[in-house]
Amino acid sequence: MGYYKRFSFIPRPTIMPPDETAMSSDPRPERALDLEDARKRAGVSLDEIADATKISVRFLKAIEAEEFEKLPGGIFTTSYLRQYAVAIGYDENALLAHYHRKMNPPAANAPGQTGESGGRRLERWLRASPEASH
Repeated sequence: MGYYKRFSFIPRPTIMPPDETAMSSDPRPERALDLEDARKRAGVSLDEIADATKISVRFLKAIEAEEFEKLPGGIFTTSYLRQYAVAIGYDENALLAHYHRKMNPPAANAPGQTGESGGRRLERWLRASPEASH
């Protein structure tokens, strides 16, 4: 049985996430997508998704709660997110983009940080140490 044929019993339009431009101007952390609500509107249970995708209900719950750190990682996480999105009729790319933004927030320099990497700082400190002992 093909990947997309597994969900042939679930005909529905793709659910689009909230407007990304409205979200990007918000200085607060990334907003939740409310995937559980989207799944319920699609009329699909977690058990149906688990049976069709062979993804553990535990991982499906982690996806809905946006607790992505509980997923196995790497290509498995990407695959699980794609399969979940297809199962509930959600936009796959929007879910993956949300995942990447949430798991890889932009790095902000702390006050007083010079931008020098820890390795360079250590190397400079080690070079300076013998001179200080004389």
